[in-house]
Amino acid sequence: MDIKIVKDELQNIIQGKSGTSQRTLIQTIASYLGTSQEASSMVKNDKHYKQEETKSIIEYCNQNNIWADNKVNFDLFISEGAEQKVYIKNEKTVYKLNDSIYYSSWYDYFTNLLLNNYFFPETSYVLVGFCLYDEILFALVEQPFVKANQPTDLEKVKEFMTNNGFSNTRNHDYYNVDLGIILEDLHDENVLTQDGILYFIDTVFYLKQ
Repeated sequence: MDIKIVKDELQNIIQGKSGTSQRTLIQTIASYLGTSQEASSMVKNDKHYKQEETKSIIEYCNQNNIWADNKVNFDLFISEGAEQKVYIKNEKTVYKLNDSIYYSSWYDYFTNLLLNNYFFPETSYVLVGFCLYDEILFALVEQPFVKANQPTDLEKVKEFMTNNGFSNTRNHDYYNVDLGIILEDLHDENVLTQDGILYFIDTVFYLKQ
């Protein structure tokens, strides 16, 4: 792996300059928030920063008609965790409602999605739009539905990550020192195994500041 090439590719993808023939909605929103960051005097650890991002996204949704409140059939609920609720869309795809609670900013959440799509294209996210429930903003994303048919061997996860330049820092967390990328929570509910192949379905990526 040529680190410089990978860094350049990731930078371009996050900035919305490349990655697909047509810029994805994830890239568009990330770029929109990145522009807002540059114009803001607040820093990410300011408790009002994410609130301002939320207002910006709501305004963007209103202007561009990307509300997706009617997309989800709530009767097809599968599971939920601290960060998201999961629903069946069809036999090949799931919907995930995520309020970005794991991230200090919405921008960081969308960066996570872009990093996931780069490193694990077989479980790529597609941003469908946004939903507003009980005054809480959620991103609605689609992801391929992976049905595990055998337990995940966490030693194989560690071996896979090591082979791809990530060292195990603690428990289920990893760090790529060359890329400055942290990947957390790779336990057996977030990495599924189907026919001997690992599928990373719920990644938590961070760019080291």
